[in-house]
Amino acid sequence: MKPLYRLSKTTTQINPVKFSCKYPIVPFTKIYEQQVIELIVGIQSGEFGVKITAADQPDLKDIANFYQWGNGNFWIALSENQVLGTVSLTDIGNHQVGLRKMFVKQGFRGQPYNIGQSLLDMALEWCVDRNIKQVFLGTVPHYYSAHRFYEKNGFIRLEKSELPSAFHLMDADKWFYWKSLEVK
Repeated sequence: MKPLYRLSKTTTQINPVKFSCKYPIVPFTKIYEQQVIELIVGIQSGEFGVKITAADQPDLKDIANFYQWGNGNFWIALSENQVLGTVSLTDIGNHQVGLRKMFVKQGFRGQPYNIGQSLLDMALEWCVDRNIKQVFLGTVPHYYSAHRFYEKNGFIRLEKSELPSAFHLMDADKWFYWKSLEVK
């Protein structure tokens, strides 16, 4: 099994991390921009019928500045330089982040690939390393498998009115979740 990778807390060095996935997970670089856009928009509009385009998501053309600063980051799962999945965190202050752009290519979801779980594990480990206390996310009502996935991973549904004011809302998102990372 190939190790997955993450940036260390204090440097830009890539360190191996063991997760249950055979595909490397690496921080996003610009060379993968078009593949990321095609994967995400393809799943959103083509697979799930969400009325959204790349133009509606300017963050996809500016990933480094939108996600890869402060306590945020953007990761991709790869197979032979092909993007199979994505996940990102956006720093919203107050030891909180927004989990966004969690997508896995159709045909590579679930067992035996574990790409989605490994992407989420990577993001949550990043949060723990940076003393993040809460993770928030939004999704659309008909992403049923995503709802089950988040709930299985300890996310709790909440109302839009309960979101932090700094959380970046997407028009399509109608269901919201949060997870506390604080040790009790």
